[in-house]
Formats: sequence, structure tokens, C-alpha cells
Amino acid sequence: MTSLATPPAAARRPATSVEGIRSHFPALERRHNGHPVAYFDGPGGTQVPVMVTDAITDYLLHHNANTHWAYPTSVETDRMVAQSRVVLADFVNGSPDEIAFGMNMTTLTFHLARALGRGWGKGDEVVITELDHHANQAPWRALERERGITIRVVRVDPATGQLEWGDLETALSAKTRLLAIGAASNALGTVNDVAAAAALARAVGALTFVDAVHYAPHHLVDVQAMGCDLLACSAYKFYGPHLGVVWGRKALLQHLDVPRLDPAPNTVPDRLETGTQSHEGMVGSAAAVEFMAGIGDGATRRERLVHAFEAMHERQAALLERMWIGLSSIRGVQTYGPIPGQPRTSTISFTVDGRKSEDVALALAGLGVFVSHGDFYASTVVEKLGFGADGLVRAGAACYTTTSEVERLIGGVQEIVGRG
Repeated sequence: MTSLATPPAAARRPATSVEGIRSHFPALERRHNGHPVAYFDGPGGTQVPVMVTDAITDYLLHHNANTHWAYPTSVETDRMVAQSRVVLADFVNGSPDEIAFGMNMTTLTFHLARALGRGWGKGDEVVITELDHHANQAPWRALERERGITIRVVRVDPATGQLEWGDLETALSAKTRLLAIGAASNALGTVNDVAAAAALARAVGALTFVDAVHYAPHHLVDVQAMGCDLLACSAYKFYGPHLGVVWGRKALLQHLDVPRLDPAPNTVPDRLETGTQSHEGMVGSAAAVEFMAGIGDGATRRERLVHAFEAMHERQAALLERMWIGLSSIRGVQTYGPIPGQPRTSTISFTVDGRKSEDVALALAGLGVFVSHGDFYASTVVEKLGFGADGLVRAGAACYTTTSEVERLIGGVQEIVGRG
């Protein structure tokens, strides 16, 4: 029977080398046009280690059942779901009864926005930012139409890729009911000072909702240090399956007016989960966290995660710096977002003069270098930079990215420019 309990010490030996990490990802064996594939598409979804697929397969083949019944596979499902909450709670530094799952971050955010909005009306305000993914804009904009609330928007400085902090301070007032802010920009890599922003929100009596989808693969989430009230992320961005995860303060989750069926559990966190959930997704998400913890060392899962993220951040910061310098030095290439050394993730967006972002991505794919292109659903900031639907080219370093792959990316862009 599969267990998500803490692995034995031998199984927890940290995989400190990138070669050791890469050995867990079968996708890295893929070749395209005769080239080994270099996956720089992690900001849109990372590759998955065998540990995750094994956990999902084991659940579906040996424990698959619905919850809260007396027969063995249902009891096993209850246990595995509960343990998944424990693991994800360690990941964000919260409590298991504050962890709820859903289809994805976008769906969960709409769900939470509707619940919160039932208590809001004309005169109430929500603050959003130009830097955010539309999943942290549209749910609150919907309340503007449905409940008559007012939306205040914090501007982004296109030159730095950072929020106008004075604008944030001005936007918050006694009328503010919630600040919706991203921990990191999926388009530019910008990392926001969420703890400072949440403190400003608390000072005017407002809640803080954090989109940590792009942040979570690169910086270890700590909801206690952030001081937020709600936080959402997506497991498929940190080496897991397609599933959304939300953390919320227990006292808040207990009283949210969430849409629910009367016969369904009304206790936290189950009351937030409408219908039958993806139990295999929950188990797989927990396995993804266990995989990352296995990169580090320590007496507890949280300690191992802290150590692992420190190591991953150091490695990815070096890769980001090389990408930035290498791409910026190519004639006709422009990079966007905070410069290396500023708070950011290892995600870089760029343009090539005279070429559409999709054409650049297609040309790189021909060389076995997979990058994403477009606006990444962060269309507000992309438009603020002066680009329309064509958008940007985006490359992100993950835990399995190597220095040689970064050189292939830079060399590929040089080759594209050289074609004239």
C-alpha cells in the first residue's frame, strides 16, 4: 500500500547535482529534429518526474474510490487525501485543514471571488495590479459587474517590470475589501514584496489574496511570513499534475459563503471543494512536493524544502544571469523585466527585432529548444510594454535546466538573427 509518510533516510538522500535531478525526468530523453530537447517552457508547465507518475498510477490502480465510505479503498483514499493536505501544508507553511484543492488556480479564484463578493456591494473596492496574470484580474472584475464594487488598478513601470509602489499605497483605503496581488509575474519574472503589500492591506482592514502560481516553483512559499489571507498555486508548475491548490486562513474559510451542496461536508477545508475531486491529482501533487524535498536535506519535510529551494534558487539565478547577458548581447534582441540581482524568478522574456514571437519559437523548436510565446494570459503588462497579440518570447530555467541548454538557447537566437 502506498504511503505519503516521510520517506526513509536512504530515500531522502539529496539529489544535489543537476544530473541527479535530470535522471528522474523521462521527458528529457526526447529528441526533436535530431536534437535533444531543452525544455524552457516551465513557466507554462514543468516536466514531471517518475515519482509523481508512479504515485498517480499506484492510486488509480490500487486505491481508486470515492471518499467517506467504509470499504477499504475508500478508507485508503480518505487517508491519502488527508496526507496530501499535510504535505501541501508543509509546502506553504500552513495547516492541513487550510488546504483545499480544485481544477486549477483560475477556477479556484473565481470560486473564492464569488464567495467573498456575496458580502460586498457598491462602495466596496478591490485592488488589482497591471502586472498580474488575468486569473488574478478577471474574477475580481466579474464582481465589478455582478456586485457593483469598484476596482482600483496598480500600475507597473514598463522600464523596470516592477509595480509602482506609491500607486499601491494610494490605491488602498478604508473602502478596500481585498488586495489581489501576484507573488511573481509569469511574464517578466518580477517578484513582488507580498509581505509589505499585505501589511499595507491589513492597515486599512483589507484581506490579501496572493497568486503564487509562478512564484511557487522558484521561491518557497511561506504564508506566515507573507501575512496573506488566501494564496493559490498550481501543481503543474512545480513538477506535478494539473491541479490547483488554495491555502486560506481557517477562520476565513470557515465563514466564506461558498457555493456548496447541502448534503456535502460543511467543515474546512472540504466545504471549499465542490463535487468529487481529482484524488489522483492530490496524491500526485503531494508526490511533487516530496520530490522537491528530496533535493534538500533536513530533519523535517519543511526543512528539506527550505534547503532544496535555496540550492535550486542559487543554481537558477546563475542560469538566469547567463541568459540575460547572452541574449541582451545579441543585436536586435531586447530583454524585459528586472535585471539579474533584483527580486525575480529565472524566467526571461525577450523580443527579436523584425520577427514575430511565434516565428522565433518555431525556429528554436526546430533546434530542439522549446520556449513559449504570446502574452501568457498576462496581456495587461504585455500591452503596457507596447506589444499586442504577438507578445513576447519566454524562456524559464527549471530544476532540470543545464548550463549547456542555456548556451543552446543563446546560440539558437544568435542563429535566428544571423539568418537575416
